[in-house]
Amino acid sequence: MVRMSSDWLRDGPPDAPISFVFAHGAGAPMDSPFMSEVAKGLGARGVRVVRFEFPYMAARRTGKKGPPDRMPALVESFTAVVEALRAEGSGPVAVGGKSMGGRVASHLADDVEAAAFVAFGYPFRPPGKTAWRPVTHLTAMKTPGLIVQGTRDPFGGREELAVDALAPEIAWMEDGDHDFAPRKRSGRTTEQNWAEAIDRAAAFLRTRVAG
Repeated sequence: MVRMSSDWLRDGPPDAPISFVFAHGAGAPMDSPFMSEVAKGLGARGVRVVRFEFPYMAARRTGKKGPPDRMPALVESFTAVVEALRAEGSGPVAVGGKSMGGRVASHLADDVEAAAFVAFGYPFRPPGKTAWRPVTHLTAMKTPGLIVQGTRDPFGGREELAVDALAPEIAWMEDGDHDFAPRKRSGRTTEQNWAEAIDRAAAFLRTRVAG
């Protein structure tokens, strides 16, 4: 069972015009520095953000270590959160996540009729591997989508991706790795890339309810 509303982390105005269900990646929980920075940043920009944990990650908090649940269980957990949030009368609900969380969101966005989809650091392939994960669903996605990706992300960077075939927009974080951290020689900072990523995501989400 997914942890329900009493275990969620919430950021942003409770009466925001759009809610964003934000899922964590495979190895870090919902309150990791990246998740917290993005959630708080989106909240400060007028987006209501809800973070939750998949069952395997919630179990880790009790000392039960285990790998991520399989995709059907992850999708079921995520969908349950969307349904519970809508039952609260949240208005339009967008879905997304960091890395694996974004991949899970991409598989359910159309089915739950999400207002939008936003992924931060989409895991197009395992690092060091040449085989790419299937992206057929990303080429056919009907939900308006945005993928925020570091240009040198080992899970898929700018020089490797055929982005023209993807339905979601791509926002590139210059010289960013999987967490958007740039190298010192780039002249950029992690904080700059994080702020730009949050700005792009917030603006994209707000356009889903504009006018």
